[in-house]
Amino acid sequence: MRLSAVCCLQILSATAFAHVATRPNGIRSESDPQLPLMPALPPSKPSDPQQSQPPPQGRVLISDVMGRDRSINIFASFTRDIASISSRLDSSLENSTVLAPLNSAVERLPRKPWEDPREYDAFGANAYEGGDGKDRAQRNLRRFVEAHVVPASPWAEKEKVKSLLDGDREIWWEMKDGVKVIKPDDIEVQSIASRVGNGEVWILKETRNYA
Repeated sequence: MRLSAVCCLQILSATAFAHVATRPNGIRSESDPQLPLMPALPPSKPSDPQQSQPPPQGRVLISDVMGRDRSINIFASFTRDIASISSRLDSSLENSTVLAPLNSAVERLPRKPWEDPREYDAFGANAYEGGDGKDRAQRNLRRFVEAHVVPASPWAEKEKVKSLLDGDREIWWEMKDGVKVIKPDDIEVQSIASRVGNGEVWILKETRNYA
């Protein structure tokens, strides 16, 4: 004997209601039944407080945070291109203060960080072509990056230090009108982007003059 159309609709409606009622928190997925269901909210107090806490800041390294601030991502990419710098920033045994210039500061340079006008004079327009040219470019870029990494952290006010660049002059910093300023070139520190286990990342408004 066939069920009437009305009876069939009543059975289907009751079945659908029962199916929805069994979902966690009454969440229904009408757009796509294959989507995973939303999990129930966790209890207000976790059973293991240690698992709910972020890792201690001391476990984070400069290499972990260099790419977080997009305003310095040009310089951050340079640090990854120099093996010795990349290794240092990834080490918990060596502390550093990274003086990372803003993207806009790098873009304002009269030439690329891997270019040297003296090499254009010596080798012409193709100074950075071929194997030898790439070696020259890599060497110049390494010098640029090394000039912006101080092998000390914490770095105290008026403490004179030299960057990683061989033959570099001493630099230090002082507070001026409430702002950190790198001496002797009077480069303003816009902010301290990160303080982590092996040092700090300072954002500079200008690049260092190390030539």
